[in-house]
Amino acid sequence: MKKFTFFISLMLAAVPLPAQTRLLTGDGCPVAFTDGADTLRTPSEGLWSIATGWKEDWPCGWVHASPQSSEQSGEWTILRGSIELPQGKMLLTDSYAPAADGMIRCIRRFEWKGPDTLRHATLSVRLQRRGNGLSLFAPGIVYYGNSNGAAVNPDAVPVWTGAPGEFAIFEDHRYPMPFVMLEDATGLRALAVHTVPSPVRGAVLGDQWWSLGAEARDGLTEVVLLSGPIGYNGTRSVAKARQKTSMRYADTWIDLEPGRIIEKEFYVDLYGISRKGSGFQRPLYSSLDRYKPYDADRFAGFDDIVEGKARFAASRWLEKGDACGFDMYDLRRDRKHIVMGWCGQADSPGYSLQVLEPLLSDSDDPWDVALIRDRVQRSLDFLSGCPFRDDGLFCVRYNCGTGKWDQGDPVSCGQAMYNFAMAIEYARKHPGTYDTSKWEAFLREACGKASDRILACKWNPLSTAEAFYIAPLAIASDLFGKPRYRRAAEKAAGLFAGRHLEMDGCYWGGTLDATCEDKEGAWAAFQGFLECYGRFKDAKYLDWAKHAMDVCLSYVVVWDIPLPAGRLADRGFRSTGWTVVSPQNQHLDVYGVLFAPEVCRMGRLLGDDRLVRLSKVMYRTCYQLTDAYGSQGEQIQHTNFAQHGDMSNVYKLRGGYSETWTVFWITAHFLNAAARFIEAGEEI
Repeated sequence: MKKFTFFISLMLAAVPLPAQTRLLTGDGCPVAFTDGADTLRTPSEGLWSIATGWKEDWPCGWVHASPQSSEQSGEWTILRGSIELPQGKMLLTDSYAPAADGMIRCIRRFEWKGPDTLRHATLSVRLQRRGNGLSLFAPGIVYYGNSNGAAVNPDAVPVWTGAPGEFAIFEDHRYPMPFVMLEDATGLRALAVHTVPSPVRGAVLGDQWWSLGAEARDGLTEVVLLSGPIGYNGTRSVAKARQKTSMRYADTWIDLEPGRIIEKEFYVDLYGISRKGSGFQRPLYSSLDRYKPYDADRFAGFDDIVEGKARFAASRWLEKGDACGFDMYDLRRDRKHIVMGWCGQADSPGYSLQVLEPLLSDSDDPWDVALIRDRVQRSLDFLSGCPFRDDGLFCVRYNCGTGKWDQGDPVSCGQAMYNFAMAIEYARKHPGTYDTSKWEAFLREACGKASDRILACKWNPLSTAEAFYIAPLAIASDLFGKPRYRRAAEKAAGLFAGRHLEMDGCYWGGTLDATCEDKEGAWAAFQGFLECYGRFKDAKYLDWAKHAMDVCLSYVVVWDIPLPAGRLADRGFRSTGWTVVSPQNQHLDVYGVLFAPEVCRMGRLLGDDRLVRLSKVMYRTCYQLTDAYGSQGEQIQHTNFAQHGDMSNVYKLRGGYSETWTVFWITAHFLNAAARFIEAGEEI
């Protein structure tokens, strides 16, 4: 009974407390929003604020206004006012109504009635919450301040500590889920402001959008929506446009011709939280409910995806002497590398092709069963012979040109161990098909050394990267009946939960070309926690998995971001279901397909059909941009950011697509996820 009670308390801790946000208005009072325990106010200088000039890369000449009249129309409260400027009059209207999800819906309207064009204007929404040091969560961009990335390279990521004078304001189209959240950990309070993303008419720039973010002031923090200006890390009018630096993105005012009407819609939500570090979860699911990104039938079918990716995988098969496996790179290039984990994933087909054998052998372009089994057997046999290093890691890269092994890191090693464990477990279910002796000897040695590393008293991993050891150790503890592997898995799980559940530092370091918070780090923990729950049946792991999964989901795009002319628009690209890489690498990739099966599994465990439906979209949408060979690139530029090609002009980055970085993981993850969906009995 005690264990059941513990389970309930943990699950409640992960679920935001119910709340109903209400609107407060009155004669002489600023507009405010409250849930009875907390209040979010408009500025004392006025409900509406408009800048009428531009100086030193930022709006200036601010003028303000308060409501002059109020009326009620059904559930709508309508406030009206105006601002008299030397150039003419600006009519202002705010309309507020309760939303079905407990929020307040707001539509702000600006109507320029002057006889001539109003130039250098900036429109705004400003909402203030009292208190210093509030934590900021901006999906895909800022994770409770990005403290881990800031400690390594503060110039490479947006940083937020909540100190007065800080600001973090970004383009609407940069947000995978368009909201910002502020958390008061001491008072266990949180608030979220959701925006309806939109470009701005009258903009000076050709592709200028509204922006969303926060500013910290003495004694309060302000959520802001602006008609273009952006900036972060103390620098105004810059975009997070490069992997390690920003680029100037200035002159983002608008010119309003006579009669021009501009509206901005947003939603306000205030609520209590039951534990520190959970404030982001409520608006995440509100965003899912608002956009309903569940229509998988818009995208390619499951069988077509598997066949296309399997066909391309076959083109990467490489043999040279005794070496054989799946090349990380295009075979037409000079580099011939068989690489385990991370971008190479040469170990992955050893599991996935076993499961997919019936589908591939009965497809429109059938694979020979003997060929499948030969490539599974020989590729894993070859990889099993990789050497171990003195630090306990094994070498993950084989250079076919030199005939030598090198490199090795916890991310790649943990991912390879997981695929070996899955391959062995599946092969055991079909005795006589494969000889797993070499695979098992390799995995035992890898797990033994990983356990030595983790169980040592001095073990203190820098990042969440070593969470990739948790899942394979948990599986191997079952495969080989080794309690020591379980102890190592559980110690690692406990350490990472202790570090990240309260978000003093968010999951990070799971990708090798960035040094910051990232979805791969969150995925490492999510996968590990969920595997521990499945193997060891301790309810705390399900709670931890829910938290890590929700961080992963915050990188998932829930809306189709409109795109300017370019490669993505040429193909009618739809961004729903794709994932942002990290606060440092602000492009989209197909990585979400890899954890889509676990999102589906969580949906089943939690009885949440939204997760089941979302997982199918995450898998199927990412087949977009696949060419006639079954190949696709990695870097999809949905916002003002690029890592490849001509990066000299910040105004030409959005809408681009780097199709030349076609490393094998982009193919392997589709097949791996397909195999796990099939093993789970899910129809995708």
